[in-house]
Amino acid sequence: MINLLLFPVLIPLLFAAILLFFPKNIRMQRTFAAIGAGLALVAVLFLIAKVKTDGIQAVTLGSWDAPFGITMVSDLFSALLVLSATIITLFIIFYSFPTIGAGREQSFYYPAVLFLLTGVNGAFTTGDIFNLFVFFEVLLMSSYMLIVHGGEKPQLRETIKYLLVNVISSALFVSAVAFLYSVTGTLNMADLAVKIPQIEATGILTVIAVMFLVVFGFKAAIFPLYFWLPGAYHAPPTPILALFGALLTKVGVYAIMRTYTLFFTMNTDFTHELLAIIAILTILAGCIGALAYFDVKKIIIYNIIIAVGVILFGVSQLNEAGVDGAIFYLVHDMLIKAALFFLVGIVAVIFGTSNLRQMGGLMKTHPFLGWVYLITAFGLAGIPPLSGFPGKLLIVRGGFEGPHFWGSIVVLATSLLVLLSAMRIFVYAFWGEPVETVPLKKSTYRQMLIPSVLLVAITVFIGVGAELFMPLINGAGEVLLNPSIYIDAVLKE
Repeated sequence: MINLLLFPVLIPLLFAAILLFFPKNIRMQRTFAAIGAGLALVAVLFLIAKVKTDGIQAVTLGSWDAPFGITMVSDLFSALLVLSATIITLFIIFYSFPTIGAGREQSFYYPAVLFLLTGVNGAFTTGDIFNLFVFFEVLLMSSYMLIVHGGEKPQLRETIKYLLVNVISSALFVSAVAFLYSVTGTLNMADLAVKIPQIEATGILTVIAVMFLVVFGFKAAIFPLYFWLPGAYHAPPTPILALFGALLTKVGVYAIMRTYTLFFTMNTDFTHELLAIIAILTILAGCIGALAYFDVKKIIIYNIIIAVGVILFGVSQLNEAGVDGAIFYLVHDMLIKAALFFLVGIVAVIFGTSNLRQMGGLMKTHPFLGWVYLITAFGLAGIPPLSGFPGKLLIVRGGFEGPHFWGSIVVLATSLLVLLSAMRIFVYAFWGEPVETVPLKKSTYRQMLIPSVLLVAITVFIGVGAELFMPLINGAGEVLLNPSIYIDAVLKE
């Protein structure tokens, strides 16, 4: 059973490789992609049960003892994120059937989605900082293909920017890894957590910690490194936008959370103070963008940036409430963002545009869609008892218990701005007199709506049933706050 943690990485990799052999057979592409993501989901559920029962699972490939071999580690934190990523990918595959288009489906679209899932799950599971870089590159290569997939002019223009940013950040990543290895002599995360406290040169380690914050900040889109995200995410079709918005920035967030709780803790007065300030600036920058645009996609895209700031503010507190809240809010945000992009994608298809000024009256023609969107918007803003509330409440509590009470006030105040940005979509698109819409087949509408509603239902269940999930969240937070649990599990030999 110890190899169970590899299945969520290997299964999508295997099915993606199989799909490369018959790109023109759309039925086979759809079937195998759905089966691959479904089997990965089953494997993750078994993995979470195993971790909950028996503790952290670790395997070192090639029978080399840690820290010399390549270590894969699954604790409750990483397992919950792997579960969320796999659920989202499965729903995106179903949402793609009526929306992505036969041309893209016959051009290796589904293999690219599964390869991206492989990279995301691998990044969440690896216990080695260099292999974190490797899995980053796997998911980035898939994202390069997906962002340009279809070859439309906006995609090509934004792909150049996206490529340049990620090439630069990858070069910085390798440099940061080299500096870290030269100082510590290891890249195993658990071993780093043991050796870094023994090193007296905290100055150079602080510099390296800031370098990694910049590297992961590019991926997570923190202030001021988010400039590439709105245009790049707006260019591709809705299923790809949902995939990117739900998963890609969250890998960067995960990397910051893991490194800044496990081993970059030698100078928290500086590093975590810096992280808290950047998190608040990220929230404010995202709010400005969300309120400035009248494009349904860009409004939700800027809400991605806001959520990144909220999560990282919770982590920066390094207390139980803040870290537990960050984990809960991270899982919530992955699911709610995918659901929101699904819903605004339906709205954009119905009107034939994403411009709010050209919309209106959907509540009269599509009332069910309107109520589903309204529930999702309330969840995004953290209205109780929906899924955004428990995580944000814990994060705010963590700020008041920690040194950054002012940050909690900002988080609370900006929640109103998040609600305002989401309600603008509801007011413009669903209220008022109906405007001319694009004819949409009922079967296509249902195929788009069903995965959207199911994903929203999951977020509602997580919020209403928060007490059921808190033991998992608390277990995940305990590992982050007590690195010795992670270290003992990996270096137990």
